[in-house]
Amino acid sequence: MSFLFNKHNHFNLANIVTFFNIASGVFAIYFLTHHEFFAAALFAWLAGGFDIFDGKIARKYNLSTQFGIQLDSYADFLSFVIVPAMFIFFAVIDTKEPFLFMPLVVFAFVYYVISGLRRLIQFNINADEGKVEKFFTGIPTPLGAILLWVVYLIFLTGFISETFVLLMMILIGYLLNSKIKIPHL
Repeated sequence: MSFLFNKHNHFNLANIVTFFNIASGVFAIYFLTHHEFFAAALFAWLAGGFDIFDGKIARKYNLSTQFGIQLDSYADFLSFVIVPAMFIFFAVIDTKEPFLFMPLVVFAFVYYVISGLRRLIQFNINADEGKVEKFFTGIPTPLGAILLWVVYLIFLTGFISETFVLLMMILIGYLLNSKIKIPHL
């Protein structure tokens, strides 16, 4: 079991927790494609929990490596960029495409995904093993996912339209790469 605390083993404890984040994202996608939104949301939130703990474990046990940094960003891309975008598509947009302005639909989804990917790549370029900055520049992808979740909950109340959801998706995509400073907890 010493491999769990070996910094150079790709299956150390921190990375295993990140793999659970990835698995949770995959399960969320599975449930989204079957229109099981409650189960999808549970796995998306579970992915968020794993994302919190993988970094804490890596720092506590000195397991932070370039491999782990890259792995964490791939997990974040899946769980906090792709899953929320798919959630909005399947829960809000799906079957309503004939009634919506399709260039806006396409732009919102492509822009959000590219914005999330760009944010994670820039984060990796600036990341140092074992270091945690006091502030994030731009909103982190997990916060972007939470903001999309809040938009979805407001949509369920009937107070906002599908078009407004798409506009919020574009705004959140912009905030991912903005200059706004968010304290690191």
